[in-house]
Amino acid sequence: MANPRFLVIRMGSMGDIVHTLPAVAALRSAFPQAQVDWLVERKWAPLLEGNSEISAVIPIERRDLGSVARTIKRLRSAEYSTAIDFQGLYKSAALALASGASRRIGFAGDFAREAAAALMYNSPVTPVGKHVVEQNLSLAEMAGAQKGKIRFPLPRDTEAEFRMARQLEAGQLEDYFVLSPGGGWGSKCWPTERYGELHECLYERLGWRGIISYGPGEESLCLEVCRAAGESKPLPVPMNLVELMAMLRRARFVVAADTGPLHLAAALGTPVVALYGPTDPARNGPYPPDGNTVVRNAEPDEITYSRGGEYSRAMLSINVDQVVKAVMGRIGMA
Repeated sequence: MANPRFLVIRMGSMGDIVHTLPAVAALRSAFPQAQVDWLVERKWAPLLEGNSEISAVIPIERRDLGSVARTIKRLRSAEYSTAIDFQGLYKSAALALASGASRRIGFAGDFAREAAAALMYNSPVTPVGKHVVEQNLSLAEMAGAQKGKIRFPLPRDTEAEFRMARQLEAGQLEDYFVLSPGGGWGSKCWPTERYGELHECLYERLGWRGIISYGPGEESLCLEVCRAAGESKPLPVPMNLVELMAMLRRARFVVAADTGPLHLAAALGTPVVALYGPTDPARNGPYPPDGNTVVRNAEPDEITYSRGGEYSRAMLSINVDQVVKAVMGRIGMA
């Protein structure tokens, strides 16, 4: 295939986009001269902007019909030879179909998040591997990519790194760790008071203060952690996506549940301690799994992927002492 034109569809969320990066990197390695465009929700576009593996980032506002119509027009004018839908939803498959690409690759019905999506692909794939990174690579291989070293190409923003360095200087932090209490599902989260207690314990053991990362709508979570942390005084820092990447790169380690910042930190090579309850780390854990630490007590019947708004029993079963022990082991100070 001479200079093919690929449309990659993975519109969200943060962790899912991170887990798609190796597949797109493999595609670029196989087709260095190809057009490789990525369709993504506008709010996640900064994760991809400046990525040398991608020819163009195409932002979309899914809830704005005008934006959707304009985006479809742009997709059709690009004359893609292949659309690869890594999302596996009816809406993402419909965009692959609407793009006009002659070849449409996606997960077979038993593996797509919405089975009906597979009806719109003419190259459905039964993926190999349990982790979503490996499953995504199966789609890239169907498009012609080869197995190789798994890479997570992520952009650097020198201005964001400078801003975060100033924040650290103002907070008198040199060595620091990051706690990320937020998350899309309440059932995947760990209680804020335990994050606060964890900060106190780590401060006493290590002498390092932590940064509490939070995004829009998570201000109350951050305040609750800071209150629970008492005199150990973690530093709350609101960050956009490029600032979050800059802060995670420099952290000594990160503690978080199965959320975007956890997967972003792992992809950046920062040591992580991951707290898992209703999701399976074998499928959705930090990648690469070797070297990273997962704390979980969940019984098999608690792996439900239920998107509940309250803390799940499996997450509540994780205690602070378990996490402290995991952190000390992860950084070689057990």
